[in-house]
Amino acid sequence: MSTRGAWFMRDRPVVFWLLAAFLVSLIHPFLPYSRWLMVHLVVLGAVTHAAMVWSVHFTEALLKTRAGFEERRRQTIRLVVFQVGVLLVLVGVPTRVWLLTLVGGTLVSAAVLWHAVMLVRRLRAALPGRFRVTVRYYIVAALLLPVGATFGVLLARGDDHVGAADAGHAQLLVAHTMVNLLGWIGLTVLGTLVTLWPTMLRTRMADNAESASQHALPALAAGLTLVIVSPLVDLAFLGAAGIVLYLGGTLWVYRPIVSAARRRPPYAFPTMSAGAGLLWLPVGLTLMAWSLATRGSWDDLADNYGALTTIFVVGFALQVLLGALSYLLPVVIGGGPSVLRAGMVELERWGTARVVVANLGLALCLLPVPSLVRVVLSVLTLAALALSIPLMLRGIRASIRAKRDKESGAQPGAEPTTAPRRSRSEVEVQTAQSAAQTWSRPQLLAGVAIIAVGASLGVGLDPTAAGLSVAGGTTSNAAEVSPTGNTTTVRVTARDMRFTPATISVPLGDRLVIEVENTDPSDVHDLVLASGERTGRISPGDTRSLEVAVVGSSIEGWCSVVGHRQMGMVFAVNAIGEDPSGQAGGTGGTGSDGPPADSAAGAHDATGHDTRAGSASPAIDFMAKWDGGSAAYDPVLPPLTDEKVRRVTLTVREVELEVAPGVTQTRWTYNGSSVAPTLHGRVGDTFEVTLVNHGSMGHSIDFHASELAPDGPMRTIKPGESLVYRFTAKRSGIWMYHCATMPMATHIAAGMAGAVVIEPEGLPDVDRSYLMVQSEIYLGAQGDPVNADKVVAEQPDAVVFNGHANQYVDDPLEARVGERVRIWVLDVGPNRPTSFHIVGGQFDTVYKEGTYLLRDGRGPLDPPGMTTGGSQVLDLAAAQGGFVELSFPEPGHYPVVNHVMVDAERGARGIVHVLP
Repeated sequence: MSTRGAWFMRDRPVVFWLLAAFLVSLIHPFLPYSRWLMVHLVVLGAVTHAAMVWSVHFTEALLKTRAGFEERRRQTIRLVVFQVGVLLVLVGVPTRVWLLTLVGGTLVSAAVLWHAVMLVRRLRAALPGRFRVTVRYYIVAALLLPVGATFGVLLARGDDHVGAADAGHAQLLVAHTMVNLLGWIGLTVLGTLVTLWPTMLRTRMADNAESASQHALPALAAGLTLVIVSPLVDLAFLGAAGIVLYLGGTLWVYRPIVSAARRRPPYAFPTMSAGAGLLWLPVGLTLMAWSLATRGSWDDLADNYGALTTIFVVGFALQVLLGALSYLLPVVIGGGPSVLRAGMVELERWGTARVVVANLGLALCLLPVPSLVRVVLSVLTLAALALSIPLMLRGIRASIRAKRDKESGAQPGAEPTTAPRRSRSEVEVQTAQSAAQTWSRPQLLAGVAIIAVGASLGVGLDPTAAGLSVAGGTTSNAAEVSPTGNTTTVRVTARDMRFTPATISVPLGDRLVIEVENTDPSDVHDLVLASGERTGRISPGDTRSLEVAVVGSSIEGWCSVVGHRQMGMVFAVNAIGEDPSGQAGGTGGTGSDGPPADSAAGAHDATGHDTRAGSASPAIDFMAKWDGGSAAYDPVLPPLTDEKVRRVTLTVREVELEVAPGVTQTRWTYNGSSVAPTLHGRVGDTFEVTLVNHGSMGHSIDFHASELAPDGPMRTIKPGESLVYRFTAKRSGIWMYHCATMPMATHIAAGMAGAVVIEPEGLPDVDRSYLMVQSEIYLGAQGDPVNADKVVAEQPDAVVFNGHANQYVDDPLEARVGERVRIWVLDVGPNRPTSFHIVGGQFDTVYKEGTYLLRDGRGPLDPPGMTTGGSQVLDLAAAQGGFVELSFPEPGHYPVVNHVMVDAERGARGIVHVLP
């Protein structure tokens, strides 16, 4: 086979899967299952393919089996079967077509088992020799992958994404990932690098290399067995013991690896990248063992699995793969030293800087840094890793070109066929010179500088989250208080919309350090003091500190996340020794560092609510016209289709929208519109709703149309997470769905609510069908999010249909004389009722909360034949819904209003334009 053909079959799929993974990383905010896809594109696609190809290569090299032991055609078929299986899995899981996942997992397992059988045959056919244990590593690893694949298929089968809250899910998740990452990938890497690592370093192999591998394999296998069994028998301590045992085996294998590195330290990109990957493996194992031992809960472990997965996949597996391929690809192309150098020149470009940026960035991303800092650093880390792909392609291209030139005799200055033998000292000198050219102190400094600039950029974009403030850092009267020189340190927990303790007492003049730990499973919190100090946003499980240099007075504090303060998440520092008259200070003082009495920090009542709720809100002109370019929210009910399983993705986004002419608000949305999308179905239909949180705080979803335990599917998920909510509609009606994260009223008022229409059986067709969702707008300053104080005070700035004030006055609903018109109405609140009325019209059919109050002019208690009954309003409390039907007698403009007239006059009105 030609060099180009061998390259295509060997490693082009690896590069393809890596490119796909990096592409997904760029578009992951817009792609459901993006994190799952990135992990499986790297591990299942790229790393597994490389392991299957190169383990055969190393087995043949170590056992010295003949090249024709297995036909190349059979190897190709096996790889094709594997690739088809991977594709089916990558399609089946995100689309939730379990049959595809099952077939794909079966094909992957069959291909790897076939691979294991051929390794066993090679081992039996070979003559006795050194490092047969490496092949045994490959065989054990290959036998473990089908076990992990089975766990994965079971996860997909039961994947209603009640997720980490479901113990079975959490246990399967741990078993699946550990078998695949530590068993299949981990054993393959450890078995390979014992011999490959000294070759990459161009140094001799340690004398104890083979014995170390032999002694470690039983410990590694025993540790893996405990790790696999522990989640299945629900014994977390057993899993921790298994990880410790596996870590011991890993460190034993590392003995000859470390010896080789001490003789000749890593100097080129391949060895630096692979070496960095080897360092991350024990780090991940240590954190995994610690998490299992301290948490003791599979649920808690699964909820915080992202960091461990990142360490094992990106830190360990991906870096080892990139390093090994960067070394192996030019070698297998062959052609001699000149061809090898041509390829390595490209592969090792900016090698030191790439390794520094990738690993320093990854390490910082795993620390409790502000979210924007993490975003910037993760982009830099991915860029450093992704750069290996084009450089790898350039290196292969350069090697192939150099080889062709050499074979054709066209290369100027080509080396003679027989080169003079060089002494060992000459070889070492040349190697040292090559190392000096590759390892670069300027690149090291440049890599550190890139990360420093990236971190600074993230802090600059969100200084509040980083704990920076413009306040002076002392209380208003600290200048009048003599420092005591003592430090009071207090630890405070934030959970369930409360600080514990909520009040602390500190001697006047002390330095105060408050350590705030966020123990909420999903909500982000912070602590802000009226004197200006703040922790910055604290992610679940993280701890942040703030410091008051000198306590000069009592101080109020609160959580500044929207709505949390209104839920009672307030804090107080009582200064011991303060003058009761208040002369020594207080939160309403006028000292140079404290806010004035009428400032935003000072104007709060005892509960922390803003007493000036409407002072900064823009005024809404309810007579203003909507711009002709502003498209109204389409009030037409989406048509009913024939699917029995209805799938939809709802992505949480914070979007600034125009809620009234010239007035904007940052809305918390499902899919970017001011009112959430409408779901439409029949009784018996199944809805599979994927919720993706791309907001800045925890969110959730609650479907009133579902009948199930809320513990799992209605749980709050953190930013960047997703879940799937599956339910079957059992009863007809128009049902509300909404975010159920506290404070619920604030989240609903911010726009996180919509309708599910389940049609009653036998519902007759009509000429036109509309949907009106009434909600309330609570404004802060122009463009700000919802004003939570107004929500609590029940002071809406506007009451609207479908998210925008008076939009259907300028863009009316349409009908024709005599047409049958049905209008579904849902009141999502969170506070105001509705009395839906059409001026000039009368309803002959009224359906409310699952039953007909009036049907074709006849009430439920009316005698047969009476069809003259009518209705003027459909009255709904918050979260209630129904529909009305009518026909219009003549052309004209029929106003649509909430007949609670104060609400009609602040936005809850529209027009039906009736044509002849």
